[in-house]
Amino acid sequence: MVVYTQEHVYRHPWDRVTAAAWRKFTDPASRTALSHVADVHTLHRRLDSDTGRLHAARSITVRSPPLPFVLRRLLPSAASSPNGAALCHCVETSLVDAQRRAMDVVVRNVSLRGLIEVEERASYRPHPDRPDDWTQFRQETTIRCRPLAALAAVAEKVETRCAERFLQNSAKGREVVERICRYLEAESAGAAPSVI
Repeated sequence: MVVYTQEHVYRHPWDRVTAAAWRKFTDPASRTALSHVADVHTLHRRLDSDTGRLHAARSITVRSPPLPFVLRRLLPSAASSPNGAALCHCVETSLVDAQRRAMDVVVRNVSLRGLIEVEERASYRPHPDRPDDWTQFRQETTIRCRPLAALAAVAEKVETRCAERFLQNSAKGREVVERICRYLEAESAGAAPSVI
């Protein structure tokens, strides 16, 4: 099992960063940076009128990195793929508490769980030193290669390779959120460009 944590400080207020995070997958200018994301759909949204909290769930389909030969043999879709990649379906659940300025996101894969389990937990909070100006982002990812657990060396190699790809994709996602934040900042100042 591989577990890693990343932290990032956005030098933008919480409301701008969370608005940008919601736009990350649907922004047309993000398609190149987030080319591993094949599809995103909102499954449900509910605003709790008593607490003011937003509960949401989205399905996200992503392309896996090229899989090792051993795993390709186990997945017909990866075996037939020209680069040995497979599609993985995930569910993202989000809880936004605007009053507390807290957003928590959990993403879990729902397909390929017989081979690999991935859970990503992210939080967006006002930065403790500059709560009105900056946002602290924290992400913890756990990757576990199930059937290869008995073959520790192979499982470790697969988990490490997946972790490397997740780290690369996380960096791309942060870059997209930063770009959208700059756009939203310019928009609020009345100087937004016509395209994000």
